[in-house]
Amino acid sequence: MVSREHKRAALHEKLHLLRSITNSHALNETSIIVDASKYIEDLKQKVERLNRGITSGRTSSDENAIPASCQGLLVSVLEAFEELGLSVLEARVSCSDSFQLQAIGGENEEQGESMDAQAVKQAVEMSIKSWSETTDQA
Repeated sequence: MVSREHKRAALHEKLHLLRSITNSHALNETSIIVDASKYIEDLKQKVERLNRGITSGRTSSDENAIPASCQGLLVSVLEAFEELGLSVLEARVSCSDSFQLQAIGGENEEQGESMDAQAVKQAVEMSIKSWSETTDQA
């Protein structure tokens, strides 16, 4: 049979662990649990934002992994378009919070077939990955 002191010590240790995980500065048990609850709600909201980003056609990496200073990334993406034989008539880019690109393309007379959207997406993702790897090495 486990003594009361042992149970109390185990509970205190778990509350201390919960306090450190949630970055709580609370001192009493109730406040630690309230802070943990708020922490869990914040995590749920982050997951929902990431899921909305995925369902709207963006990857989760476009919100977190690409730094705001994205010098050379536009060039890398436009080169990927060029390799696919796509002509870009107009492009708008923002690097303030995350990298965002909106591009309008024209018809290529050389290509008789239409371009698969998934192929374009993969080419852009590979371009971003390649750019990210080269900037990490620098």
